[in-house]
Amino acid sequence: MEDLTQEEWAEQLANDDNAVVLDVRTDGEVAEGVIPNAIHIDIFKGQGFIYALEELDKSKNYYVYCRSGNRSGQACSIMEQLGFENAYNLEGGIMAWTGDIVDFK
Repeated sequence: MEDLTQEEWAEQLANDDNAVVLDVRTDGEVAEGVIPNAIHIDIFKGQGFIYALEELDKSKNYYVYCRSGNRSGQACSIMEQLGFENAYNLEGGIMAWTGDIVDFK
């Protein structure tokens, strides 16, 4: 797991052909908008969160965010324990995000 600043996260994501953006916020938070192309798995789903992670391709690079960076940091740690090699936490979360935000589809 690696914590990346907003700039590092955005730049690395833009240059990564193997990237997946993962939003771990609640449904209510996601309704306010997401970073483009994000998939959503709520970390508060407990074991359901683990099950959903285990369905993901571990060979991808995951760019993980939440509201402030705390839950996404926890998510990255869990992902590391499950065998994901590349999980990047967005420092400051979506609250500090200066890039595009779109409606969740």
